Amino acid sequence: MEAILAERGLVLATLAGIPRRDRRDVEAEVLLNAWNAIRRGLYRPDPKDKPRDALRKWLHGIAWRLASHYVNSAYVRHAVIHPSPLGFLREPVGVDLHAQIEAREVLDAMASLPTWQLDALLSVDDPESVSAYARKHRMSPHTALSRLRIAREALALRLKRWRR
Repeated sequence: MEAILAERGLVLATLAGIPRRDRRDVEAEVLLNAWNAIRRGLYRPDPKDKPRDALRKWLHGIAWRLASHYVNSAYVRHAVIHPSPLGFLREPVGVDLHAQIEAREVLDAMASLPTWQLDALLSVDDPESVSAYARKHRMSPHTALSRLRIAREALALRLKRWRR
């Protein structure tokens, strides 16, 4: 591995056309692929070449192939480098600001409820039934439904007060 790391400069020179943000990732991939190939016995240099020259040629080939894979990858081909890429779209994308504000109001109102009311409200989202929720909390199903009704009324009252 030391011999491979000693040729890191050659690998970086081969990867010079790759943007800085991704160059270290591709370099690590080159070094890892080279090391794994050596461990699997795939590195068979020509006996006529000097050992260092053979290693440099081989590493250059790996780096060149991985750089070409990077350049032709869908990630790079579809990258849009623009300060405001959403400005190119004809329609607004995602949740609008008004819906985000309303969702924040509901979350704040739910956070201000007592824990037993919050538990009752969140039980509606559970896949288990109301009777299973009641058994888990050692109460009758009618009590669980009553607590859910009270929690809904309390949440509606808080939201009504906040929106006035």
